[in-house]
Amino acid sequence: MANIRDIKRRMKAVSNIKRITKTMQMIATVRFQAALRAATDSHPYTQKIAELVGDLAAAVGGQVSHPLLRSGAADGRRLLLVITSNRGLCGGYNASILRTAKAYLSRYAAQDVDVEVVGKKGVGYFRFTGTLVTASFTDLGDKPAYEQVEQFAEQYMQKFKDETYAAVDVAHMSFQSVARQSPTVLSLLPLDSPAAESTDPASAVDYEFSPDPGELLDELLPASVKARLFQCFNEAVASEQIARMVAMKNATDAASKMSKQLTRSYNRARQTAITTELSEIIGGAAALQ
Repeated sequence: MANIRDIKRRMKAVSNIKRITKTMQMIATVRFQAALRAATDSHPYTQKIAELVGDLAAAVGGQVSHPLLRSGAADGRRLLLVITSNRGLCGGYNASILRTAKAYLSRYAAQDVDVEVVGKKGVGYFRFTGTLVTASFTDLGDKPAYEQVEQFAEQYMQKFKDETYAAVDVAHMSFQSVARQSPTVLSLLPLDSPAAESTDPASAVDYEFSPDPGELLDELLPASVKARLFQCFNEAVASEQIARMVAMKNATDAASKMSKQLTRSYNRARQTAITTELSEIIGGAAALQ
């Protein structure tokens, strides 16, 4: 009977776990839909700014000079921003990003690299490994506002202009589709030459600019940096939610499978107990005859 009680206790525990994981899966699904809209809506804006910068570069003959385009010293100080989540239960999401960040730090081990981390999971990992973290941010929530990301971008651009850093990179989860997300390191600064984004001269439109293209680039290049960084945060949030949604679905399926196995074990144990009791009754009756 003790075995039956243990099985019933486990069945109840598994049922409770299944109910929790199913609820978390539904919550993650709702949050993913919102995060997916944010990521897909901001992508055309980011791409269009890059195209506009290319058109302006073509208008000035491709000769563009701006502090954000300056290539720093190859052995200069670098900054790596690592975007992780505040919560777990999202499969290998954080582990993939942190492995990518670790590979980056190994690649530039001979240089000075400052590490800034977004998310409690990343902060805990670097604390465990003994890696010095210059700054950590754990209060951005599940939906970072553009104003918050803008402050990051302005700070990085200023430090890049002051030559505090020769490069600024972002380690995050890139969102390609619902079925594919991959950890990557985005080179945020310096910006690529806008001449690479220029349109085909044969199909280019002859614009009249006011103010002149140089002044417009002074506005658009910082806006491009902000848009790219904001896109990184949006893709990270969408990837986190879909990873949690998949992890909770797998946990729910595993709980269902375990529940079926425990039910079969309970039925067998119960049948064994009934058979034993009947045998004892029959044996006792035979002894009295």
